[in-house]
Amino acid sequence: MNVVDHVREMAVAGLHSNVRLLSSMLLTMSTNSTELFSPSQKYQLLVYHADALFHDKEYRNAACKYTMALQQKKSLSKTSKVRPFPGSTTSSPQAQKKGGQTLHSLQNQSLPSEIEVRYKIAECYTILKLDKDAIAVLEGIPTRQRTPKINMMLANLYKKAGQERSSVTSYKEVIRQCPLALDAIIGLLSLSVKGAEVASMAMDVIQSIPNLDWLSVWIKAYAFIHSGDNMRAINTICSLEKKSLLRDNVDLLISLADLYFRAGDTKNSILKFEQAQMLDPYVIKGMDVYGYLLAREGHLEDVEVLGGRLFNISDQHAEPWVISGCHSFYSKRYSRALYLGAKAIQLNSNSVQALLLKGAALRNMVRVQEAIIHFREAMRLAPCRLDCYEGLIDCYLASNSIREAMGMANNVYKTLGANAQTLTILATVCLEDPMTQEKAKTLLDKALAQRPDYIKAVVKKGELLSREQKYEEGIALLRNALANQSDCVLHRMLGDFLVAVNDYQEAMDQYSIALSLDPNDQKSLEGMQKMEKEESPTEATADEDVDDMEGSGEEGDLEGSDSEAAQWADQEQWFGMQ
Repeated sequence: MNVVDHVREMAVAGLHSNVRLLSSMLLTMSTNSTELFSPSQKYQLLVYHADALFHDKEYRNAACKYTMALQQKKSLSKTSKVRPFPGSTTSSPQAQKKGGQTLHSLQNQSLPSEIEVRYKIAECYTILKLDKDAIAVLEGIPTRQRTPKINMMLANLYKKAGQERSSVTSYKEVIRQCPLALDAIIGLLSLSVKGAEVASMAMDVIQSIPNLDWLSVWIKAYAFIHSGDNMRAINTICSLEKKSLLRDNVDLLISLADLYFRAGDTKNSILKFEQAQMLDPYVIKGMDVYGYLLAREGHLEDVEVLGGRLFNISDQHAEPWVISGCHSFYSKRYSRALYLGAKAIQLNSNSVQALLLKGAALRNMVRVQEAIIHFREAMRLAPCRLDCYEGLIDCYLASNSIREAMGMANNVYKTLGANAQTLTILATVCLEDPMTQEKAKTLLDKALAQRPDYIKAVVKKGELLSREQKYEEGIALLRNALANQSDCVLHRMLGDFLVAVNDYQEAMDQYSIALSLDPNDQKSLEGMQKMEKEESPTEATADEDVDDMEGSGEEGDLEGSDSEAAQWADQEQWFGMQ
């Protein structure tokens, strides 16, 4: 047993720091004296040293050493002679001559795989965001020698680079070798491959193995997801989730929560995220969306707790950084939200929620062109998520590019069909042009006919009615929407409409409810303060009348002072309740 065998044993045992030190020493010795180690031994030392560097996350250095190992491997075909390290046992020259070929074959069998080394180089390049270099390394492996994990990495890299045909081919190769590779199945469906075609690739396994009948339904559900048919996807996953064998599956619950979010059903989305979190307190996937929803609903304390808990689980995932960023964004600390969004993207460049967070922060900091870049990238990664399109349209409207906004809204409408969400997006743009107000009203009526409880449509219809000063109609619309749900914006809008018809007492109640749902809602607070200011002159006049009737003596002054103190005490008690 020679020293290289000891290095290999330590590598297998996971003693990476020990491997790094010893292999470094031995490689220096081999440089200073070329007679010490054979090409195969140098190859092994370089690979084990690179593995140790990879473990220490020194990816650029590791890629360099792996490349040197491959260059060393090329010289193995030129010689089969083993130069033993001093102290190792050797056979006689005759035995070496007779058994040279056999010995060379045995050595090659025990050497680290060249294909595995190429895969490791590609991994380093991927982590370093050198995707083109990673693709080039993997494409250098002959097609027949590509393992499923090589094809999977290639498929993901091709997809990221926009090479959809090559990506489809690689995903199909993964499924051919491993028919139950579910992430590869999702990858194919995301590239618009028909669900029936994908299901047929796994059908033999589904039919031959007991209790896998759910898989064809699962494929159908994800086919609906990637075609943008959220409601049919929800119904299909619900049917799976109700089955006894898959009940309380965390992955299904998170998928369902995400679908409810995409469909604009915030209440059910939060409910499913909470259910998943209770079943698995360490779950990270999807928690960025959950944190965003909590922040949007004004539950900033819950967002802070969620972010802190996820940081304790792992700070190497994008999700906790996005959650913390959402807390900053809805606390109006946009610079901090921008930094946290950038950190999340650094950890996971495919994080849609991180791109949306950073885009929204840039937009609110009036850096619209930079925001547009981020929203476009989010659209590329998630073409069926409407919030990506909404962010981009908001940027166009903020820069008065109504034509571009209208073009994008029409594109969404034609691509994803006429549902309540796409109709509302189109109506939102129409509301910006005085010439298309009637069209906006028609679109909103269609949206509300499909989903009377869709909050965004109700809000936009309320804005239109407010412009037209149709306050009674607006009040009826908002009361109807609030019959089965409670939302800060709807209660605040109802308060505004009630002020317009001089119903101040109920308006105050509505503002109070809005602030109880979101204590940071500035517009509700402004509405209450405005009403109090309008009421205070009347109270002051009444106090003056009392003073006139009772005279201007000390007693009257004291009474006026008590009245004012009582008024401030009432106000402090009122705000303390919020």
